[in-house]
Amino acid sequence: GLSNARVADDLGVSRETVRKWRSRFAADRLEGLVDQPRSGAPRRITDEQVEALVARTLGQSPPTGDSRWSTRSMAGAAGMSQSAVSRIWRAFGLKPHIVETWKLSTDPQFVTKVRDVVGIYLSPPENALVLAVDEKSQIQALVRTQPVLPMAPTTPAKMTHDYVRHGTTSLFAALDIASGSVIAQHYRRHRHQEFLRFLKVIDAAVPQHLELHLVLDNYATHKTEPVKKWLLRHPRFHLHFTPTSASWLNLV
Repeated sequence: GLSNARVADDLGVSRETVRKWRSRFAADRLEGLVDQPRSGAPRRITDEQVEALVARTLGQSPPTGDSRWSTRSMAGAAGMSQSAVSRIWRAFGLKPHIVETWKLSTDPQFVTKVRDVVGIYLSPPENALVLAVDEKSQIQALVRTQPVLPMAPTTPAKMTHDYVRHGTTSLFAALDIASGSVIAQHYRRHRHQEFLRFLKVIDAAVPQHLELHLVLDNYATHKTEPVKKWLLRHPRFHLHFTPTSASWLNLV
């Protein structure tokens, strides 16, 4: 082979570099040509600083009087850059800018109702269909002024910003817990009359040999006298009401 000096001249590197890589190849063959792990730059933020920042995020309020920490206010308080604060928050899943709300149910029958609804979900009776039923009112019926342009390669679907209003509509939906299929209807209003119409749609859609267990919230239209009388004439319908302020139990 060529001498170290000749290889160094041809490649424009030092003879020491040629000697090092030849020695590594002789010792480890092809594996010796792979870069060895490097320690990288030394850490500038210690574990103690990270721990202090996380503790401050969780346990203290910003000294500026703001309601929550921002990367800028935390960077000033911790003596770090905003990007460092952002990396630490991201590593620990901290999102001070997000606040979620929740509501505690005061239903005196909370435990009983939860057991009833969860029980019907997990262990439905034989020859029965469990449906989670709910309504979504005040849905705006909007029509764009021009046809929607379909998606194309490298181009998303496009639609006009302006639209024509056609009032509002209410969506009634019943989710089959076992199959995931949905029975749905749109009505212009959201009264017990529309709820009765929807019950009749469910009655017609489900084979008559099946019992029907409906999980519902406590909306007043579900408990009116006309609804109660209709249910007495249709005994295969069984209603299970969620606790108040516990819509999370209704899977639809």
